[in-house]
Amino acid sequence: MSDERPTSDAAGDAFDEVRDEVRDEARATDADAWAKACAEDLAAEKARRRTEQGRPPSSAAEELRKLVDAVAEKLSGAQSPLFGAVAGGAAQQMVNQVVQQAKAAVEPVIERNPDVFDHLAAAGSELLAAYRSAVEAQEGRWTRDTSSRPKDEGTGPGEHIDLD
Repeated sequence: MSDERPTSDAAGDAFDEVRDEVRDEARATDADAWAKACAEDLAAEKARRRTEQGRPPSSAAEELRKLVDAVAEKLSGAQSPLFGAVAGGAAQQMVNQVVQQAKAAVEPVIERNPDVFDHLAAAGSELLAAYRSAVEAQEGRWTRDTSSRPKDEGTGPGEHIDLD
């Protein structure tokens, strides 16, 4: 005789289903708790970095907006002594109108293509790095030590020219 209790197949299946549901719920709860803990850790790390480093850098599109606003503010506030008091008011009005038209033209472009400005900024950085590299290489060629060369070599940019 065996020590096992006889159970029906239906009862065993029901037990297996309940056990599987409880296991699935526990896994889902664990996954949710893990995701929540990760999100909290990430938020805390971002806050820590923000306090250490200050405000994160703006996107290139946002920087362009700031530039346009700053230029518009300077131009709108500028008083031109060239036009005199009477003509100055009309000139100032014309400047304000041009500034508003420029802002109206630039803003939709920035709104539609913010990533383009980030790419252009990155490309500009790469061009600047290439330019610096070329200039440093040329400076190196210009400033090489010429004392080890014979004086009458007669070739190259360091050639001695006798003017007597």
